[in-house]
Amino acid sequence: MKIAIPKNQTIAPDSDLFAEIHRIVDENAPLIAELSGAFRSQADIRALLAQITGAEIDDHLHVNLPLYSDFGRHLRIGKNVFINSGVMFTDLGGITLEDNVLIGSRANIISVNHPVDPQARRGIILNPVRICKNAWIGANATILPGVAVGENAIVAAGAVVSKDVPPNTIVGGIPAKVIKTI
Repeated sequence: MKIAIPKNQTIAPDSDLFAEIHRIVDENAPLIAELSGAFRSQADIRALLAQITGAEIDDHLHVNLPLYSDFGRHLRIGKNVFINSGVMFTDLGGITLEDNVLIGSRANIISVNHPVDPQARRGIILNPVRICKNAWIGANATILPGVAVGENAIVAAGAVVSKDVPPNTIVGGIPAKVIKTI
């Protein structure tokens, strides 16, 4: 079951929604540990990801384990996607990987933030991430909440992406900037 998530609003740690989020985290944590705790065939990986996400997983998804997530239920994976080893999906706010996406090793894709106000810091703010068709996220790149990486775009290894990436461009650096049009 997917839960309705308010976008760009603080979810207080004493709210009912926060409790529901932690119920799902507790439900998925053993599955995520099972996923990355031993060798798994690609069929086994897809079956576990279907349980974790609560969504259908394409037969052409290829994952090199380990794969990490702190929630799992709001990760959506298109067709013919490749995910290399050590990738972290912080997906409570929603992460969508469209068809033919490549994710490099140790990439971090994050859809959750915390309020700037110190009094509200334990709350969370959610903002979905979309990786559009045929985009390639380089090794150890970080994609921050609310970012869309355009179709055919490339994020260079080690980049930190805090703003949308136009389609058919290559971005790199911290913060990531357009360095080339494809």
